[in-house]
Amino acid sequence: MTIGETLQQAAKHLSANSSSPRLDAEVLLAHVLGCARTTLLANTQQALTPDQNRRVTDFIERRSHGEPVAYLTGHKEFYGLDLIITPDVLVPRPETESVVDACLAALGDLDNSQLADIGTGSGAIVVSVARHNPRVNASATDISPEAIKVAQRNCERHDVADRVTLYAGNLLQPLKGKFNVIAANLPYVPPGEAASDVATWEPKVAVFGGGADGTALIQEVLREAPAYLLPGGTIVMETAHSQGKLVAELAREAFPGALVEVSKDLAGYDRIVVIKTS
Repeated sequence: MTIGETLQQAAKHLSANSSSPRLDAEVLLAHVLGCARTTLLANTQQALTPDQNRRVTDFIERRSHGEPVAYLTGHKEFYGLDLIITPDVLVPRPETESVVDACLAALGDLDNSQLADIGTGSGAIVVSVARHNPRVNASATDISPEAIKVAQRNCERHDVADRVTLYAGNLLQPLKGKFNVIAANLPYVPPGEAASDVATWEPKVAVFGGGADGTALIQEVLREAPAYLLPGGTIVMETAHSQGKLVAELAREAFPGALVEVSKDLAGYDRIVVIKTS
């Protein structure tokens, strides 16, 4: 079959189970062929080899059962960077790019600024911030040693390993020193809540937040954070789309007198909570 025929059939096969069947088909076929998606569209009459056809058929079938595209390709674009992704980490979401924006704004042009990324997973936040701000030195933690290995690979891939120290451990406990900005994109799905592909494919430790409403880990970080913040420091947290106001109230209780702002993510949900201390 040709590239064009393959894309047409693959998109049709994925249409029942994917919100972006054509895009998924293009990404998977481009991965198999080792080329850019634009190359596919410029060569729709090119025939696939039997091996290429076998591989893309396998990928499309797995995707039709819900397996994330990033786990199939081993890659995900985030904040303009190509990140290595494995089933040991959560697949970075576009809305988390708003956390990176908030961190960069809070760090500004401070020299030798210090960032902590709690629950780093693939390292998406810490790598993106470090890559776009050469003045920052960062620490990142994750309870999963396997996730730390993925984050290390991404730090090395994007040439920030010399400015990022990774720790395997629970939340803020492994950190050394104090920080200008603490970023925390923690698990926040309430226990027992079905989360479709998330609950099926992604690591449960990176999905479910604990407590009746999923904010147990967020509350724990809010309790511990004062001991790790430099004067005038900022905390940036991502929450579920329904938790922004709740987490903002929790933040005001934990940091009386701080400026607490709730901003919208790229989809327009109140999701990013920024706590600016004095």
